[in-house]
Amino acid sequence: MDAVTLGRTGLTTGKNGFGALPIQRIGTADAERILRKAFDGGIHFFDTARAYSDSEEKMGRALSDVRNKLIIATKTGAPDAKGFWEHLGQSLTLLKTDYIDLYQFHNISPYPRPGDGSGLYEAALEAKRKGTIRFIGLTAHRLQTAREAVESGLYDTLQFPFSYLSSEEEIALTALCREKGVGFIAMKSLAGGLITNAKAAYAFMSEQDNVLPIWGIQRERELDEFLAFAENPPKLDDSLRAEIDADRAMLTGGFCRGCGYCLPCPAGIPIHTCARMSLLIRRSPPAQHLTESSRAMMGRIENCTHCGHCSAHCPYGLDTPALLARNYEDYKEILAGKDL
Repeated sequence: MDAVTLGRTGLTTGKNGFGALPIQRIGTADAERILRKAFDGGIHFFDTARAYSDSEEKMGRALSDVRNKLIIATKTGAPDAKGFWEHLGQSLTLLKTDYIDLYQFHNISPYPRPGDGSGLYEAALEAKRKGTIRFIGLTAHRLQTAREAVESGLYDTLQFPFSYLSSEEEIALTALCREKGVGFIAMKSLAGGLITNAKAAYAFMSEQDNVLPIWGIQRERELDEFLAFAENPPKLDDSLRAEIDADRAMLTGGFCRGCGYCLPCPAGIPIHTCARMSLLIRRSPPAQHLTESSRAMMGRIENCTHCGHCSAHCPYGLDTPALLARNYEDYKEILAGKDL
C-alpha cells in the first residue's frame, strides 16, 4: 500500500483511511467485524467523532487491544473549554485509550484560535501538554476558512472535502498544506456517494502524494474493494481518465454534497437527500428512490417556506431552495415516466 505522511506530525500511514461515520448505522457486531477486518487488512488510520453517536464506542470495542498499532483521529464540536474537556474525556473512555493521536475541531466557525474567548485552543494546548492528545487538527467545509486556518500555523492537519470533482482552488489547497507542513486528510472522497467509480477515485488519490483519503465504510463489500485496491493499486490510465472526465462534466458545479449542514430544516425537509435526488436516481438503482416513502419525502419540498436557513448554512454557497425545486420537478417527471 502507498504511504502518506501527515505534514509536520510525522504520522505516516497507508493511503487507505477508515472513515467511521457510517458504522453508526449498523449493529455493533457487524461494525466490530468490519473494523477488525480493516485493521487486519492493513488499514491503521481510523477517523471518527464525538458527534457520530456510537462510532467511538464500536471502535474501542473492536480495536483497543491493538491500540499501539493505530492512528486514531476523533473530533469535538464543543463551543467552549468546558465542553472540550467533557468531549475529550468521553472519547478517551469510549475508545479505550489514554491518548488521541489527532484531535480535531469539528467544523467550528470561526475556527478556534488563542484569545478568541472560547478557550478551545488553549484547552487543546493543555491537553497536548498533558499527553492526552498528540496533534491538533481542524475540519472545514468552507475554502476560505480552510485557507486561513492553514496559513495561521495553528493546526497540524486539515480535513477537507476532496475528490476528483474538486476545483482548481481546492487542489491548490493541498499544495498550500504541503508548503506549510500541514497534513491534508480528504473527506468525502466519493463526493457523498455521487462518485460510484471507486477504482477511479482510488487511482486519482494515489497520485496526490500528500493527501490521505478516508473512505466512509459501512458494508463489508465496500471494505473489500478498498483492501483489494491497496493490494493491487489501479493506475490512472486513459480509460479511468475518460470516466473521471465524464463524471466531472456531469457533477462539477452546483450540486449538493450531502454534508447536512443545512439541517434541521424548519419545514422538515431532508434537504441533504432531496437536493441531490436527480443525481442519486441516475447513479444508483432507481427503484430504491421510487418507493412510497421516497415519494413522501420528496413531497415535503412543497412545504418549503423559503426561510433562507438552508442557504445561509450551506458551506458551498448553493441556492438550496432553487436546487430543491429543480430536483422535485425532475423527480415528478421521472415518476410520470418521462425521463430516466
